[in-house]
Amino acid sequence: MKIAIISDIHANLEALEAVLFEIEKSNVDKIFCLGDLFLAGYDPNSTGAKIFELIKKYKENFEIIQGNTDKMLANYSEELFELAKNKFPCMGYALRDDLNIIDKKYLDFIRNLPEKKSIEINNLKIELVHGSPRKQDENIYPNLDINEVEQMVENSNAQIILCGHTHLPCGYSLNSGKTVVNVGSVGRSMTQDKMPYWALLTINNDATFQIEHKTTKYDNKKVSNIILKRNFPHSDELAKMYLEN
Repeated sequence: MKIAIISDIHANLEALEAVLFEIEKSNVDKIFCLGDLFLAGYDPNSTGAKIFELIKKYKENFEIIQGNTDKMLANYSEELFELAKNKFPCMGYALRDDLNIIDKKYLDFIRNLPEKKSIEINNLKIELVHGSPRKQDENIYPNLDINEVEQMVENSNAQIILCGHTHLPCGYSLNSGKTVVNVGSVGRSMTQDKMPYWALLTINNDATFQIEHKTTKYDNKKVSNIILKRNFPHSDELAKMYLEN
């Protein structure tokens, strides 16, 4: 069985469609989506329509959970805006601007998503989380001390933990026997090339598995220019995040 894992789309339809084109060529059986669908991108409504299209196409073979920015959008308040603005101005203003754009049906959808899911395939236990099993916005970065990662996942009984959130792909084979894979970001990658990252999980009948990170090319300069034209305060800072340093 082949499973594509995507995360952190952030309303970047251009990147999502490029990745889905590659996924279609891979002949996957399922797609797992680890959240952060809409905030701080260029087209939340078309991205929402694409997610609904995937749900209709794959039905029970499309699994999706809520990301931390999904929760922020769904539970927006002026207090939350002030906190976000003071910590990271472009995200705070993007949050408020997104609320003027996004259709209520997509807010209702992300509001009701679970924060995590446990799935079993061929006797292999898999946990889908956004940040980590213990916290939705916890960072599983590359090059962490392996004991720190062990602590993050110690309460999970899964053999594979799949996450996103940091926008940086990485993976850990732990002494406990667990495999932790951060699949990276489709819509706003923090890698040097700023290209979309996702992962392909192959599960064999005997519960052995292989997992590999994938990257896909797309027109990030075009997306950066579109975001700049949204013209909310600090949108220029957000637009720069899509370009190589």
